[in-house]
Amino acid sequence: MSGFKKCLQKFWETNKHFTLMLYFIIYLAWFVFLEKHVTTHFHVIHLDIDDYIPFCEFFIVPYLLWFAYIAVTIVYMGFKDKKEYYNMCAFLFSGMTLFLIISTVFPNGHFLRPISFERDNIFTQLCAMLYQTDTATNLFPSIHVYNSIGVHLAITNSERTRYNKPVRLASGILMVSIILSTVFLKQHSVFDVITAFFTAFVVYLLVYVRSWDKVKENTLARKAKIQARKEELQKHLPEF
Repeated sequence: MSGFKKCLQKFWETNKHFTLMLYFIIYLAWFVFLEKHVTTHFHVIHLDIDDYIPFCEFFIVPYLLWFAYIAVTIVYMGFKDKKEYYNMCAFLFSGMTLFLIISTVFPNGHFLRPISFERDNIFTQLCAMLYQTDTATNLFPSIHVYNSIGVHLAITNSERTRYNKPVRLASGILMVSIILSTVFLKQHSVFDVITAFFTAFVVYLLVYVRSWDKVKENTLARKAKIQARKEELQKHLPEF
């Protein structure tokens, strides 16, 4: 038993960073609250292009694969690339929190879902189950789209996977399929997709383009330069 406790202690000391996953408790609780309270009175999200996109139940496959796509990548990065794990969490949690805030202060929803399905198959049955568990409210930015972008960014930036072309290609195909699924399943308006891309771009600039390590290094370098300048000036000051 002591050996087992030592193993658990060692695992905990090595993987404390997984405590960040506690964020999902906050996220899910807040999301469930919104789902229960944003039901009838909301701002309708709709673009004209939404009416030209047909419903296609086969996109339920990549839509549901999204859950594994997110979970597997988070776990992999947590064990294999801690630096990218932190970047990924910063990216995902920033957008997800913004989504919750927007949905809270600006209740929104749509009426894009089909009233009935033209076909009866396993795919439409899965769509029906999805519609029952996930209301057509709290839409933008689309978390399915935003998180898919975030996961693909992590895969293409990680030292562990960035040079693995098959993995990058598979991730890219799955990301695009998931994004398309949100509109072909009538889960989201094109507006939700656009706002997800815009949010991803802004957060990408903050998390990836602006390297916080470099900012810290530059700050220390400036301080050292100022200190050196002070010392140089002191050498030339007259002694009293």
